[in-house]
Amino acid sequence: MGCPRRLALQGLLAAAAMPGLPAWADPPPLREPWPARRPLPTVDLLGLDGPGWRPAGAHDKVTLLNFWASWCGPCRAEMPSLQRLAAEQADALTVVAVNFRESETAIRRYLAAAPLGLPVVRDTDGAAARAFGVRIFPITVVIARGGRGAFALVGAADWQAEPVRGWI
Repeated sequence: MGCPRRLALQGLLAAAAMPGLPAWADPPPLREPWPARRPLPTVDLLGLDGPGWRPAGAHDKVTLLNFWASWCGPCRAEMPSLQRLAAEQADALTVVAVNFRESETAIRRYLAAAPLGLPVVRDTDGAAARAFGVRIFPITVVIARGGRGAFALVGAADWQAEPVRGWI
């Protein structure tokens, strides 16, 4: 992990110029390919209100693992767009919101104020974020059908706009 100030600045910069997002959200998200020979990490994530998640279960649909935290402004700004994508493409993809190292109380407090229509799982100790190479927030790891990593999207994205929509 890098310097917290640098990571915070990178997060603000990476999350920035998407239609419908606040003025501080200007640069487009960065698409990083998943290394061809790198297998998906074997992690088990605890479900907040339902089943957990593990990479072995990501075979029949495209899966988006969105790493977020309630203290992350770009993460909060991105959620409505991500929820719309999940609702529109429910037959073809699964979106899983992976909360980074927050207590169950903090997550529930956030969800009470901003309900989330996505399954929420918990990365309680940050091990999943480290395993997936998450350095700033938000990052969405895209897993192709068949369970292989496709790419990671670094920064907040407008999931209804091109080029992001075409990448899915």
